[in-house]
Amino acid sequence: MKAELTNKFFEKYEQQPTAHYFTPGRVNLIGEHIDYNGGLVMPCAVTLGTWLIIAPNNDNVIRFKSLNFDETAEIELQPSYTKTGSEWFNYPLGVFNEISKKHKIPTGLDLLFFGNIPIGSGLSSSASIEVVMTYALNDYFKLGYEKIELPLLAQKVENEFIGVNCGIMDQFAVAFGETDKAIVLNCDTLKYKIVDCNLGDYSLAIINTNKPRKLAESKYNERVSECQTALAQLNQEIKLNNLCELTAEKFALHSHLITDETVLKRATHVIKENDRVNLAAKALNEGSLVEFGRLMYASHQSLKDLYEVTGVELDTVVDFCSDYEHVIGARMTGAGFGGCAIALLKKGQEEDFAKQLTDYYVTRVGYPAAIYISEIGNGASAI
Repeated sequence: MKAELTNKFFEKYEQQPTAHYFTPGRVNLIGEHIDYNGGLVMPCAVTLGTWLIIAPNNDNVIRFKSLNFDETAEIELQPSYTKTGSEWFNYPLGVFNEISKKHKIPTGLDLLFFGNIPIGSGLSSSASIEVVMTYALNDYFKLGYEKIELPLLAQKVENEFIGVNCGIMDQFAVAFGETDKAIVLNCDTLKYKIVDCNLGDYSLAIINTNKPRKLAESKYNERVSECQTALAQLNQEIKLNNLCELTAEKFALHSHLITDETVLKRATHVIKENDRVNLAAKALNEGSLVEFGRLMYASHQSLKDLYEVTGVELDTVVDFCSDYEHVIGARMTGAGFGGCAIALLKKGQEEDFAKQLTDYYVTRVGYPAAIYISEIGNGASAI
């Protein structure tokens, strides 16, 4: 891949690159829609991701080109930048904007991006782009950021420059992922522990519903607002910074404060999903993939009934998986409203699974899903 991308860079810029970087996408194994509620999540990095190839230029400009998109940009180096439209290059441009608040970029750059993460699928292509740009600038210019600062900076870009109220999970997972490991991350404190995630006789199947979800245009921000409403109402009696500070028992004592039925459903999912992450970590530590799979199914059901972020496409995939004998667990992953589901699939059954799921899905949805088999991979790095 490195040699091929080097050749592509030369075709685009007529010079040799001086650095190569890679940042993966991620799936969240369990713990959904609780990152912005201060809860526990369990993401892992996948082997799909974003490559960034760099060379300096003497023209005092940043040139953005991609092998995935036709749009290009050439922007003069300046102290700050402004988002324009919805083009892909706004994500790395936001990183330049944030870093330029503290550091002067000393030279123009020619940039070439390539990604094999399905866009809009829920595997965090945007976080992958943001973190690879952040990691690259920090490494290339020796800016001195600690590793923990990189996902925080990328999250700020997503929140303030792009305008999506995401939590820290996506950026953290793609920066800190490790092969055959999952991350149990406290999204409030950023304390984390690495959990062995050896899937043994199973592979991680990623099923893209091929229904794109655009977070900034979806009901994602609405769910964030509903959780903030729940928090405000609970704070009439108890002092909380985040919903996930509550145990299920304490929540039961105070849930009467939440007066709207829909808001109560959202909060109930958040509290119970946070508990499921602890149970999932325990299952992995004990080597019980069957129990882990059961918790995946329970998570999806809660996201369907209480948080209402699944939809017919994701439910169709999980319904199939629940009846397919060689899958022991499945759930939507990411924000929902389309995007991807994941499943723990018995090795050797990949072709049969893909054929049967495709037939089932096309019959009910009208078009095929895309199926990928992934390993659990490493986080951001120079290559």
